[in-house]
Amino acid sequence: MKIIGILSGKGGVGKTTSSINLAVALSCLGKEIILIDNNLTTPNVGLHLGLTNSETTIHHVLQGKKKIHQAIHHHPMGLKFIPGSLSLNDMQGLKLNNLKLIKELNADFIILDGAAGLGKEAIATIEHSDELLIITNPELPAITDALKAIKTAEELNKQIKGIIVTRKKNDSFEISNKNIESLLEYPIISIIPEDSSVKESQVMKDSVVLTHPDSKAAQAYLKLASSLCNIPYYPKKETLIKKFLNFFNKP
Repeated sequence: MKIIGILSGKGGVGKTTSSINLAVALSCLGKEIILIDNNLTTPNVGLHLGLTNSETTIHHVLQGKKKIHQAIHHHPMGLKFIPGSLSLNDMQGLKLNNLKLIKELNADFIILDGAAGLGKEAIATIEHSDELLIITNPELPAITDALKAIKTAEELNKQIKGIIVTRKKNDSFEISNKNIESLLEYPIISIIPEDSSVKESQVMKDSVVLTHPDSKAAQAYLKLASSLCNIPYYPKKETLIKKFLNFFNKP
């Protein structure tokens, strides 16, 4: 089992969207995945997947009220995930060290959707991950904050797998890939293009990998998942995605 932490130095760069779609893409490749919302202050995984209220969340696990297996939810399309609580009351009594309980789970990959910034929640994600993926936009404020996240991870001796650049438009106002790699001193391992299909999938409370499998964004997430699994990537995995959708849509 490998625990992958997804981090960004600032909010609004597509961290949760990337966490969800990477988790689904890995599932489409036949891997057992559990996605955990570790953005405890402003959790959004459940909202993205159509779950607005839950009796058992990662908050209850960290409070010691529930066992971690009890917090696993199943999305209609097959993804296993542990949401966060939207209640302010559940912010009390959290013991971040209880994140060690994720080692009790059985999966090929655990995806931790970390909090933006460099607060205690983000640090906890770093500490409990085997390796990290850093999300940024090709804009200077996002890159500057991503660098802070990288330096924090390095101080904690954590492996950084690489950089994911989201919302790439390829216009003259963006910082080039070469300059991003130079500033952050890590390779870009995935570029997710700006794609209206992503917003459409969010309205549908699902991942773009499943709702728009032929879109450029979906193909980019599938390519990333393939690289993390060290398997060849074949563009337009229409047959695989359709089989996956048909399996979970059976009456």
